Amino acid sequence: MSYHPSEEVLDKYADILINFALNSGEGVKAGEVVQLRVPECAKPMLVALRRSVLKAGAHPIIFFTPDDFSREFFELASDEQLDYFPEIYMKGLVDQVDHTVAILAETDKRELDGIDSKKIMAQQKAFKPYMDWRRDKESAGDYTWTLAMYGTKAMADEVNMTEEEYWAEIINACYLDDDDPVARWSELHKSQEEIKAKLDALPIDKLHIEAADTDLWVKIGKNRRWLGGSGRNIPSFELFISPDWRGTSGKVQFTEPLYRYGSLIEKAYLEFEDGLVTKATAEKGEDLLKEMVAVENADKIGEFSLTDRRFSRITKFMGETLFDENVGGDNGNTHIAVGMAYRDSYDGDPMSVSDDQWVEMGFNNSVVHTDIVATSNRTVTAYLEDGSSKVIYRDGEFQI
Repeated sequence: MSYHPSEEVLDKYADILINFALNSGEGVKAGEVVQLRVPECAKPMLVALRRSVLKAGAHPIIFFTPDDFSREFFELASDEQLDYFPEIYMKGLVDQVDHTVAILAETDKRELDGIDSKKIMAQQKAFKPYMDWRRDKESAGDYTWTLAMYGTKAMADEVNMTEEEYWAEIINACYLDDDDPVARWSELHKSQEEIKAKLDALPIDKLHIEAADTDLWVKIGKNRRWLGGSGRNIPSFELFISPDWRGTSGKVQFTEPLYRYGSLIEKAYLEFEDGLVTKATAEKGEDLLKEMVAVENADKIGEFSLTDRRFSRITKFMGETLFDENVGGDNGNTHIAVGMAYRDSYDGDPMSVSDDQWVEMGFNNSVVHTDIVATSNRTVTAYLEDGSSKVIYRDGEFQI
């Protein structure tokens, strides 16, 4: 028998997303426009989200997408159709909405298996203007977004869980069994802010990450700040930064499988030299991995992240990056993203920075942003501007 979360659980979930995650922890305001992007299999979540938006006095715009609908497009679409971008429509949408909630849910996690990855990348590239417009609006302080997940049988089957077990992990990770989940997320946000303040106070020049088959150097760069805990993603236990891509060197072995574009990548491994990926291998899905890093500027780092196991309530592999990049367990996790950097990691006003200045500071710009996760035990040492060093992360916990 199929498992369905209760209306009470879904209402709490929606409450977190609408009244905490959006507006960077403050929740939506009356009169604002909230875009709800929800797949067909997560319809109960859409009902709860719209209810929460309406109770907040805001205006929902609904994108309800059919299940199992993507494969035929890539099978039939011509090159012209893959490259098509509905500019007027998408620009109007970005101008109209104040916030977006996107729900991840799938009925077939391998729907795009066998599809030429070049086709998938082509459509991704075509929609870069949309991503840029959203980013610019967010940098101006006029737009926020959040992601969350709705469990399905296909998602649970993929990681050898029942639907009820899968939902138990979601409920636990998101505090949906708490009397006041919004209050719990607000408390966690304060704890994360304390760690971020300590990280920002350190004049870090570069980080050295050491673990099994990993010896990676990441240069932080000037004018950076750490991010995390602001509601972008529920759950979100990570603290991250967008470094100067030019100072990345060494090797990193990832341990967690990555589902991307309907396909699976396992045991990804990257080597960097002078900031560029010089080697990319995987035990499974290597062609897709190489195709991803071949996209313009996707062979450069856009994010470096650490999750403290004391913050995270996630202990199991969930088969979705949203959860897997926030896993705690015994060792916490490290993940990096190749591709687009987060411009809100700049410690000033992003709107005052020109395109040339972003380049000068080493903030990467790409249509791709792919998070890849390692849960191996690691030590992260910060090398400070005065030449001294300090271990900031060991055995899954921050040491500051």
